Amino acid sequence: MIKPNQSTAPLLEVRALSVDYGLKGVSFRAIEDMSFALRAGEAVALVGESGSGKTTTAMSIAGLLPPNARVSSGEVRYRGRRLPIDDDAAMRPHRWSEISVVFQGAMNALNPVHRVVKQIAEPCMLKLGMTREKANGLARELLELVGIPADRGSAFPHELSGGMRQRVMIAMALACRPPIIIGDEPTTALDVITQAQILTLLGKLRSQLNLALILITHDLSVVAETCDRAMIMYAGRIVEEGTVADIFSEPKHPYTKLLIESIPNPATGKKILRPIPGDPPTILNRPSGCAFRSRCSFAMHVCTTDDPRLDPTGRGQVACHLHRSLTQEQKVAAHA
Repeated sequence: MIKPNQSTAPLLEVRALSVDYGLKGVSFRAIEDMSFALRAGEAVALVGESGSGKTTTAMSIAGLLPPNARVSSGEVRYRGRRLPIDDDAAMRPHRWSEISVVFQGAMNALNPVHRVVKQIAEPCMLKLGMTREKANGLARELLELVGIPADRGSAFPHELSGGMRQRVMIAMALACRPPIIIGDEPTTALDVITQAQILTLLGKLRSQLNLALILITHDLSVVAETCDRAMIMYAGRIVEEGTVADIFSEPKHPYTKLLIESIPNPATGKKILRPIPGDPPTILNRPSGCAFRSRCSFAMHVCTTDDPRLDPTGRGQVACHLHRSLTQEQKVAAHA
């Protein structure tokens, strides 16, 4: 849901983005025709199992793809102008100033031999031209903002708890006041109590600073607490998109339904979880037709030959032959 302080003009637009990985001279498609828009103050989730393309999509937007990956088609626009996501040097002025990333493993992302205040201050000096003294002062303010006492800035990463390290990562992401933050599974390695604290913090900062958030996660319960819209990804494509309320109340794609059934529901007392059968395909063994068909109990013959398009449905979109078939039947019945 777009909140009152959100602009209707897109802050970020991803248009028909496709990404390939190279392996021994052969290219494999990892992301296929990704398109979505993000508005100021809006939180959008990329949801799916490991290997679905969530992180590749996010790293493409930030221009942080590994050397063996390339953007094969499409573009990303920020406030209407094209970002040079395929040129590392040209993209550097945009990172942390316009788009920043909170990485999943804070212990791996932070430099173990530098105090955290120095690591937060560094982008302020590089991007904003601050003196070290002024940057250190801002770094301490940011630590306070994310719930860490300023004097803890003199600590090394190993001297902080996992939750505090993740808060340091959020402080670093906020250092240059970017309007867009990408959270790459920012709570995955944390216990449930700390997860809840980090999600609450992200929600508070988003409201205070009017941040736009792209949240990468495999956990729909995190999405329910944090986001306005969700894009369900499978095998490098969006298979369903809609508001979080619609996704949970009326999921349309069989994969979305199974994802929801695989998490507990305290409201209903549901304790027995239904696992999703089979394994997702990799970029090396992408099947023809619908990539989900081997795991879907509703698969039809057309699913083996035709890859379903992402079509509008109500306030969202879905890529499923079953939905299209039911829609056509309903249209015929309505005119009978």
